[in-house]
Amino acid sequence: NVYPYTRGNNNLASIIPPWAHEGGTAKMLDRLRDPKLRQRLKKEITEGLPGWYNHYTAVGGDWSRMLISGKGPYEGLTMDRVIAARSKGKKVDGLEVLFDILVEQGGSIPTVYEHHTEKDMRLALIQPWCSIGSDGSAYAIEGKLRRGNPHPRNFGTFPRVLGRYVRETGILRLEDAIRKMTSLNAARLGLKDRGQLRAGAFADVTLFDPHRVLDRATYEKPFQYPEGIEYVLVNGQVVLDRGKHTGARPGQVLRRGR
Repeated sequence: NVYPYTRGNNNLASIIPPWAHEGGTAKMLDRLRDPKLRQRLKKEITEGLPGWYNHYTAVGGDWSRMLISGKGPYEGLTMDRVIAARSKGKKVDGLEVLFDILVEQGGSIPTVYEHHTEKDMRLALIQPWCSIGSDGSAYAIEGKLRRGNPHPRNFGTFPRVLGRYVRETGILRLEDAIRKMTSLNAARLGLKDRGQLRAGAFADVTLFDPHRVLDRATYEKPFQYPEGIEYVLVNGQVVLDRGKHTGARPGQVLRRGR
């Protein structure tokens, strides 16, 4: 499974080695407050540990490749800017700043990491066995579900594939991209009568203009609808009509084999 971005969403606390998380968040915060343990943590973060995927080394220790996506005082800032703001012109250790803000924010700061390349992503995207998914969450342009500064994948994944990687670059054929987003996912998850346009299947249908469809969501402004999608049907009911929500809510939770 892949999405069409070179950055992934996780938490700033994922930079902390696994052993320091043992016992829960409160225990981790106690360890972050301990000056002696901080020295051990810094060594392990910069050098790595066997079997641990280290987000710090994955981005080359480059603080500018870490973007705070969660709601809070640092929302929308890259870590290099956070460190600069906290240093007030003095030379500081970036990991010390990281420990400090994790303690201040209760141990959880959602963060977007730029940890792989466009070449890597495209290689996965074109494999016939690799499906496409957003890995996203439930967000909305307005209201209670508009929160933080999330990854643009929540609003942009599928139109980005259709616009950039089918129409613009041509690395995928339209029919292959559609299969990767629909029937391949449904089959893998065991979703009965989903993901195909055929008699007897549930009518979950997106009507889009292949000449216009494109994502608009960015890391800086993630709450933006895509272009070129005019109609959406869910379980046979129109929920998007000429780009406007109809108020219909026919969706349901899907379970394997049902």
